[in-house]
Amino acid sequence: MDLLADFSTDRRVLLLCLLALPIGAIGAVVAKALLWLIAVITNAAYFLRWSSATMTPAMNHLGWWAIIVPVIGSLLIGLMARYGSEKIRGHGIPEALEAILLGRSLIDPKVAILKPVSSAVSIGTGGPFGAEGPIIMTGGAFGSIFAQLFHLTAAERKTLLVAGATAGMAAVFATPVAAVLLAVELLLFEWKPRSFIPVSVAAVVASVLRVPLLGAGPIFPVLAHAALSPQMLAFSLLVGIIVGLGSGALTALVYGCEDLFQKLPIHWMWWPALGGLVVGIGGMIDPRALGVGYETIHQMMRGELPGASLTSLMIVKGIIWAVALGSGTSGGVLAPLLMIGGALGGLFGGIVGAGDPGLWAMVGMAGMMGGTMRSPLTGMVFVLELTHDLNALPALLIGSVAALCVTVLLLRRSILTEKLARRGQHIAREYSVDVFEMARVADVMDSNPPMIPGATTVAALSNRIAQGDPAVSGRQATILMDDAGRLAGIITRGDILRILQKGTAATTTALAAAGTDVVVAYPDETLQEAIAKMLKRNIGRMPVVERTDPGKVIGYLGRADILAARIRLNEEEELREKGPLLVAARPKGVR
Repeated sequence: MDLLADFSTDRRVLLLCLLALPIGAIGAVVAKALLWLIAVITNAAYFLRWSSATMTPAMNHLGWWAIIVPVIGSLLIGLMARYGSEKIRGHGIPEALEAILLGRSLIDPKVAILKPVSSAVSIGTGGPFGAEGPIIMTGGAFGSIFAQLFHLTAAERKTLLVAGATAGMAAVFATPVAAVLLAVELLLFEWKPRSFIPVSVAAVVASVLRVPLLGAGPIFPVLAHAALSPQMLAFSLLVGIIVGLGSGALTALVYGCEDLFQKLPIHWMWWPALGGLVVGIGGMIDPRALGVGYETIHQMMRGELPGASLTSLMIVKGIIWAVALGSGTSGGVLAPLLMIGGALGGLFGGIVGAGDPGLWAMVGMAGMMGGTMRSPLTGMVFVLELTHDLNALPALLIGSVAALCVTVLLLRRSILTEKLARRGQHIAREYSVDVFEMARVADVMDSNPPMIPGATTVAALSNRIAQGDPAVSGRQATILMDDAGRLAGIITRGDILRILQKGTAATTTALAAAGTDVVVAYPDETLQEAIAKMLKRNIGRMPVVERTDPGKVIGYLGRADILAARIRLNEEEELREKGPLLVAARPKGVR
C-alpha cells in the first residue's frame, strides 16, 4: 500500500484556521491603532494639537524648531529600548525572523506594546520610516502571544505568528495577496498547506475588517496604463537593473552608518538622538522626506514630480533613512524603499522620455522592494494591489526580477538578513524539496545485507569480521536470522565489544548479545521517515523488511546509505555534462 502523499498536512490545519480568524481580526485592530497613534503624535509634535487627522510633517510651520522634533522622539525611543526591550530597535523584520527560526516563535509580550508605541513615536516625530516593519513585528507578537494560550507545537506557533504579521500588513496597505506572498518569500521558511492556508485566512479576515476600520483600497489608485509594448518592457528591464544597483548601494549605506555608530564612545541609547538630528536637518532641506510620505509616493505613481524634485527627495530620503536606521531607532523599511525606488524609476523615465513617468516610478518601487528584500513576487504584487493597474503587471514582474538578479549577484545577504548575520546567525533563503523527502528507502538501501544465524557465537562473529569476511564486514551492524530464516535481531560493533570485554564471547550467542527489540524500515517509506525513526531511538542502522511480511529481510539501511542520497543531489548541482540525447547524436569517433 502506497502511504506517500503530496503534503504532510493533517486535520490540525483546520484548528489553525480557526485560531487564525481572531488573529486576523487582532491584526486589523492593531493596524488601526498604530496608524491612529502615528497621526495623533504627528499632530501633537508638529502642529501642537490633539487630533487624529492624517497630516504630514512636511506641512508644519515650526521653522528651525522642526529640527528638534526628531531628536526628542529619538531620545524617547532610546529610553524605551534601554529600559523596556532592546528588540524594539530597528525595523522589526529581522527580529521576527529571529523569533521564528531561533526563538521557537515566542515573542516577549513587552515587544507587542513597546514596538508599535516606539514606531509611532519615531514616525510621528518625523522619522523617515514606514509602518509595515512595526506592524509585522507587532502583529507577529500578538499572534505569538495568542498561540501561547493553546497547546501547540513550535511549528504551529510559527504559523500563527506569521498569520498575525500578515494580517497587520494586509490591513495597513489593503494588500492581502502581497502580504501572503511576503509570508511565503520571507517569513515562513517553508511552502506547506499547513502554514499557507491559516496565514491566508488571517490576511483575508484583516482585509475584510480594514474596510470599516480604515476604508477600502487601493490606497494609491492610478489611471490604468495601456497594454505595454515590447519596447516598454525592455525599458522595464533597464529600470530593474538600475534599481538593483541602487538597492545594493542603499544596503551598503545603511550598514556603513551602523558601523559608524558602533565606533562612537557613547552608549547606544544616545545613538537614535544623533540620528534624529540628521533627520531634522534633512527635513529642513526637503520636508517631504519626513514621515512615511504616502502622499509623495502617490504623486510619484501619478508622474507629478519633476526630475529635480525626485533627485532631491531620493538623496535626502536615502541619507536620513540610512542614518536613522543605522542608529537603531524604530521604524519600517518598506515605505522608504517605495519612495527611493520610485524616485529612481521616475528619474529614468524623465531621462529616456518614454511612456508615463509614473509607470517607471511604479516599476522602480517594485524593483527596489523585490531586490532589497529579496522578495520579487511580493514587490510586484504589492505595487499592483496598491494601484490596481493590471496592465502594468508585466513591467512590474520584469523590474522586480531584474533587480533581484542584480542584488543576488552583488550582495551575499539582503538588508534584512545582514543584521542577523552580524549576530552570528545565518539564514538560507533558497527553498527546495528535501532530498530525504523525495528518495525512498528502496532507492539507497544495501540489497545484499550482512546476515548470519542468531545462534552464532560472538567470538565466531568477531573472528569473521577480523578476517575481512565480506558477508559480515564493511558494516557497523549485522542482521541476525532465526532457524526459519526470519528476522530475529541486529547486532552492532558496540554489542560485540561489550561482550568481548566481559570475556564471555565464546559462550554468548549473537542474538543474546543483541536482543530482539528491532526497529525496521520499509522499502516504500521516505528517507525522512527512516531518519526520524533513527533519531527517536538513537540508532544508526536498520534492517529493511517487506511491509506485508515484517520477518522477510530485503535490505540494510545505514547512515552511509542515507548520505549517499545527499551526495547524489550534490552531483546533480555541480556535475556538468552533455545530455544523453546529444551524446547519442554525436558521430562515432568524435569526443
